[in-house]
Amino acid sequence: MLKIYDKIKESVAYIRGQWKAAAEVGVVLGTGLGALAKQIEADAVLPYESIPNFLHSTVETHAGNLVCGKLAGKNVVAMEGRFHAYEGYSIQDLTFPVRVIRELGAELLVVSNACGGMNPQYQTGDIMVIEDHINLMGVNPLVGINDERLGARFPDMCEPYDHVLIDKALEVARKENFICHKGVYVAVLGPNLETRAEYRFLRTIGADVVGMSTVPEVLVAAHSGMKVLGLSIVTDLCFPECLKPGNVAEIIAIANNAEPKLTKIVTNVIKAI
Repeated sequence: MLKIYDKIKESVAYIRGQWKAAAEVGVVLGTGLGALAKQIEADAVLPYESIPNFLHSTVETHAGNLVCGKLAGKNVVAMEGRFHAYEGYSIQDLTFPVRVIRELGAELLVVSNACGGMNPQYQTGDIMVIEDHINLMGVNPLVGINDERLGARFPDMCEPYDHVLIDKALEVARKENFICHKGVYVAVLGPNLETRAEYRFLRTIGADVVGMSTVPEVLVAAHSGMKVLGLSIVTDLCFPECLKPGNVAEIIAIANNAEPKLTKIVTNVIKAI
């Protein structure tokens, strides 16, 4: 049975057979945000099932491709759809692609997601740049025997999201004249949406938005020494006093409509690095 380091090498060897360039940036595209992949001048589009040791995405809106090519003049590897713990996968397996992206050469990871807004100043369709996060998933991909070739045993998390990149993202939004907040993302396991009491609790502990992804990927990125830019699209409002049943079709539609704003931030930040 291959250990994680050997699995990474095996996956990278396969990808290198299809794409020779050294990656500079990795991108993880969340729910409803796959259109950004179309902006990449793709040299190779690899279905996840073709890559050794990759999982299969079971979420309908996640295409399940690794897109390798150029974006804003940089060599980019983009996950067109991610994996989630609620799909039943182990937390180490679902973050494995981030390990591979790092081994391909990427020093920056851009993670994106659709989320529920709990801050009363937020509206659906707004973008939030993640300044910090709270992990309430009950799992951590760094648990277990540590391989020093992949990162330190106790990675520091005082700045998991790069403040220079945060400022650049906010600057792009100002120049493009659309709303962009800076706030805290809380990750929960899912797949159910939260109760009224849970939304009150999450807001009380300092979270501005809530989602079911992203944090595990960021933990692995921090462990492997990558800089991170995190972006959330607020797709539904989670105010306990006026809570309505979630509508997945509406959530996806809002994410799709807001995606051009996300694309502008990502392309301009990548261009500036």
